[in-house]
Amino acid sequence: MKKTKRPADVYLRFLQLTEAIRGLPALPPLDPLEERILAFVARAGQREQRLSVRDMMAKDELGAPATIHGRLKSMREKGWIALADTEDARRKQIELTQAAMRHFDRLSKCLMQAAKTGA
Repeated sequence: MKKTKRPADVYLRFLQLTEAIRGLPALPPLDPLEERILAFVARAGQREQRLSVRDMMAKDELGAPATIHGRLKSMREKGWIALADTEDARRKQIELTQAAMRHFDRLSKCLMQAAKTGA
């Protein structure tokens, strides 16, 4: 008897594939808040919106400004984000590094593979 595939099987397969790539040598892991910040920065970049450190620190849903600032510093040290100069030397724009973009590329491949095998 053939087992019926459910939509949840695709997502579960995706999670399994992403766990496998976490073991590959790449960037140091992020804590849950850093992952939320990374997703926020990535979505802003996708919409071609400039995002400064000050903009991020004003996001109440991410926590206190000092906490956000500390996480941004950690993410920069880990190689996930870079701070670029703007026309105002006091404001730094947050950008994903090439290594972070490669990470998103790998996640996308996992998603496509999970969808393909789940069909």
